[in-house]
Amino acid sequence: MTQGKPVSPARRKYMAELLRLRQEAGMSLGDLSEATKYDRSYLSKLERGERLGDLATAKRLDEVYGTRRMLQNLWELAKDDAYLGRYQRYMALQQLARVIQKYVPQTIPGLLQTEEYARAMLWTRPHRAEEADSIEEQVTLRLDRQEILRREEAAPHLRMVLDEAAFSRPLKDREAWNRQLQRLLDDAELPNVTLQVLPYATGPHNLQNGSLTILWLPDGTCTAYSEGCKSGEVIEETDAVEQLRLSYDELSALALPPRASLEFIRGLMKDG
Repeated sequence: MTQGKPVSPARRKYMAELLRLRQEAGMSLGDLSEATKYDRSYLSKLERGERLGDLATAKRLDEVYGTRRMLQNLWELAKDDAYLGRYQRYMALQQLARVIQKYVPQTIPGLLQTEEYARAMLWTRPHRAEEADSIEEQVTLRLDRQEILRREEAAPHLRMVLDEAAFSRPLKDREAWNRQLQRLLDDAELPNVTLQVLPYATGPHNLQNGSLTILWLPDGTCTAYSEGCKSGEVIEETDAVEQLRLSYDELSALALPPRASLEFIRGLMKDG
């Protein structure tokens, strides 16, 4: 169980295999810690389902047990089960998308966050002290999703419009904030990533109350995902998606061109 929450079948299988493989190898947690260089308590939490860990951990354990990619494959399934309901549907569609158009009004989006920024954002959510492991797991999952932009086959084209408001609440650590800004500049160098900044001077618009993602799928259809502070909705009805596409296009037209947007970000780093 993870903090009293039910464990998904895929995660339960991953937990069970971790325990079975260690016992069959005749290893204690101390032995495994020495072999993998991971902390004993961390390995114990993986077996109890209190942490999911990351792909690198699963890969190292596969190497120790000689199980090729078995644990890595189980980890992938368990990771997917960490997303529930409509958000799970959205994540599945995002993996298929050929083009991702996105507007974010208040924060740096997850696909472009540094680990420091992701952790700071996740820690702002209401939580209990004992949920620290759960938050760290969410950081790992968020960073793992970013690999979609760098995968070797069919990496999607990301067209991102960031509201100027997203830059108005920097991290308290100035160096960490500059690393986040540099991350945006670095990601914008990828051939499949385009960033634009929407200035305050453009005035009110009809998407300012929430973020919007338009997913262009391989069959030529589009799906939208609208997200507010506490909820999100997958939108697949043709007319509704068309209206949201028009709203995104209008914002993109109002935003600074890509080159000017990067100069805006560089200016923030100089001002700091």
